Amino acid sequence: MSRVKANAGQVSGGTTKKGFFTRLGKQWQLLLMSVPMVIYVLVFNYSPLWGWITAFQDYKPKLGIAGSKFVGWKNFEWLFGRQDFLQSIRNTLGMSIINLVFGTVSAIVLAILINEVIHTGFKRFVQTVTYLPHFLSMVIVVGMAQNIFASNGPLNQLLLNLHLVKQPVFFLGEGKYFWWLVGVINVWKEVGWNTIIYIAAMTAIDPMLYEAASIDGASRWDKIRYITLPGIKSTFIILLIMNIGHLMEAGFEIQYLLGSSLVMDWSQTIDIFVLKYGISKQQYGVATAAGMFKSVVAIILLFAANAMAKRLDESTLI
Repeated sequence: MSRVKANAGQVSGGTTKKGFFTRLGKQWQLLLMSVPMVIYVLVFNYSPLWGWITAFQDYKPKLGIAGSKFVGWKNFEWLFGRQDFLQSIRNTLGMSIINLVFGTVSAIVLAILINEVIHTGFKRFVQTVTYLPHFLSMVIVVGMAQNIFASNGPLNQLLLNLHLVKQPVFFLGEGKYFWWLVGVINVWKEVGWNTIIYIAAMTAIDPMLYEAASIDGASRWDKIRYITLPGIKSTFIILLIMNIGHLMEAGFEIQYLLGSSLVMDWSQTIDIFVLKYGISKQQYGVATAAGMFKSVVAIILLFAANAMAKRLDESTLI
């Protein structure tokens, strides 16, 4: 009996392998089209990982990787003994969580509102207006934000005129406001772009479900709650997993351009820390160790979020 099962397994395995290679042969055009992208990923994403060796060296550019002294975990020990690095981790996670919550909620709400609009022309107008900020340079966006949130800017003038404050609020110079300013700027710039995939998911929902709900007397809110939101649930889970994998990517441009010495304890992210020590102070081993730490934590978060979704029997990325 066991011999029969073994033979059956061999036949099944051989058939599976044969079927796999047969499918590959039939899809050779798609494989050929993917070759440039695979080469791009290997060259620009995987080959630079060779440089991670410098995280364990006292790297000297003149000596190169082969000639630099190996120091083991010394760079990592130095990093975690630095208060500014620990603050950069806190700032990165804090701003990333704010961006994740604000960005996800605002994108879903805007997508639902656009989906509920009946007039096609107005819907396209709203989509276009909300998409446009995505294509603006971050330098322009930060310049606009500095004018709006300045002490004599329009926001402070509005607050003074409404008697909500007695004197202008120093938004750009107090650390407690910085994370929220970054969240607001990111939402304004990216909310329209982030709605694209949710709107696409909503268009895939069967219209007959809405018609049946109307016949049963369901209100618009009932349709959103029981049809639209469950219809985009799998899309939301996949995007959430991907965004959790990017929690160590709070951004660089906004923090670098909007930050100053007054809010350094709140604005410095891991990327800015790497720039400061890797370029300005030429401590390449320390900078590489910080970047390596960020990448490893991001991978762990991605797999953890995916495993949690799988445990909850939800859609998964991997």
